Amino acid sequence: MVLACLLEVHQIVEQALKKYSADRIGLVDYALESSGASIVSRRSSRLWHEDGVVGHFTLFGIPLWRYFQSPRLILQPDVYPGNCWAFRGHQGFVVVRLSARIQLTAITLEHVPKALSPTADIPSAPKDFVILGLNEDSQADGVALGQFTYDNAGEAIQTFHLEGNDTAPYQLVELRILSNWGHPDYTCIYRFRVHGKPAT
Repeated sequence: MVLACLLEVHQIVEQALKKYSADRIGLVDYALESSGASIVSRRSSRLWHEDGVVGHFTLFGIPLWRYFQSPRLILQPDVYPGNCWAFRGHQGFVVVRLSARIQLTAITLEHVPKALSPTADIPSAPKDFVILGLNEDSQADGVALGQFTYDNAGEAIQTFHLEGNDTAPYQLVELRILSNWGHPDYTCIYRFRVHGKPAT
């Protein structure tokens, strides 16, 4: 009896560790840059920057080079405070070319946890957002696949399931942020993941 319980506990722990090592949510990410996804650069909001906030290098006070965080960051798994794509204001957008043409089933947004924020608050986190499917990168308006709210009091990693009737496959997805949690100057996106089934 005790041995059976120990084996069951061992299996549960093994499954939890596998899920954690599988990018913490256990879903394939078709928006992962290292798997072939990319940002459609002409279809993204302007970067936010302010002297003294972004990295820059000077020689005797003369600026030589400035370092701005690219939207590519949202396609990479490195999530730690400040390592985000910041765009101006509370509304913005980015188009991602997925690593494969898929039928979307869910998306995941990730922001830095409040516990890791120096102020214990995350006003730059996205709030309301829309997901759109696009057939080509020159398409002005995509097909709305869902509108959601990122809960800044919830978990840092939040997955949203698409419940619509649209089963068309897409390789281009637009993340359109409608509002943030109160930061007046910028909104930060740490990671954006797209999940689904490969198109047949």
